[in-house]
Amino acid sequence: MNQHPAALQRGDTVGIIAPASPPDEMKLAKGIAFLERLGLKVKQGKHIHRRYGYLAGHDYERVEDLHDMFQDPKVKAILCACGGYGTGRIAEAINYDLIRKNPKIFWGYSDITFLHIAIHQQTGLITFHGPMLSSDVGDEQVHPYTKDTFLQLFTPKPFTYANHLSPLKTIYQGTASGEIMGGNLALIVTTLGTPFEIDIKGKLLLIEDIDEEPYKIDRMMQHLKSAGKLDDAAGFIVGDFHQCEPQKKEQSLTLEHLWETYLLPQKKPALGGFQIGHSSPNFAIPIGTQAVLDATGKALRISPGVVAKEAIK
Repeated sequence: MNQHPAALQRGDTVGIIAPASPPDEMKLAKGIAFLERLGLKVKQGKHIHRRYGYLAGHDYERVEDLHDMFQDPKVKAILCACGGYGTGRIAEAINYDLIRKNPKIFWGYSDITFLHIAIHQQTGLITFHGPMLSSDVGDEQVHPYTKDTFLQLFTPKPFTYANHLSPLKTIYQGTASGEIMGGNLALIVTTLGTPFEIDIKGKLLLIEDIDEEPYKIDRMMQHLKSAGKLDDAAGFIVGDFHQCEPQKKEQSLTLEHLWETYLLPQKKPALGGFQIGHSSPNFAIPIGTQAVLDATGKALRISPGVVAKEAIK
């Protein structure tokens, strides 16, 4: 059974961790200042400023920070500073029973996708695929929508993503409902064959990515198809594929060709154009919550990802 975390209140403490690569320090400071302007207090992980090559500290240090935040009763939400690489390395070392007993908001995207999938499968906790402090909020120019998307953590209310937010494109018509699951396409594929292999049966598959040429996306979509995951899905939410244009356009297929190859034959509702992922604005979306995808009417109706604090028993 899925578990909703409690909504935030002004004055709450949120924990900041870097479970993948190290954050940009100046951008992180800007992101923390943004949270403080929202009326939140900030607790940084003990190892968040550590660097071990392309990782934000050794595996055990990054796991320790995650565990510390989940077991600290004063911390009401855990926000990731950035993505990069490394969450797949720590998934097997995480104490999921600790998370199950201390459910709270967990927020991030990109490489954090592996943790979204692992945490939801092991605990049923609804998490958030959303912009991060160093990667997004700390940029020089931050879209107002990117900032506003954090407000959903304070008030449990449904949200509809439609054409007023970005131009949506129907890939295949129809309506489907189910839990939202997925995130970064490359990370989704890396779960296959592991103890955390994505379960997409009867769910709405969210995909997005960055800096991948079409032939690489083709390879990943074929991998999902061969693994039966496209057959399992109830529908498809196609997020932003940022900077995924081919270097040699005359020798490449387009992303549209790939959707025609892999999504159209499924004859299931599929809708693209969502500014979810490595985009500006970057809209947050709950992972594991119920939603209705109306590909014909070009809308995604999403149930709240949090519940009022008094509703938690």
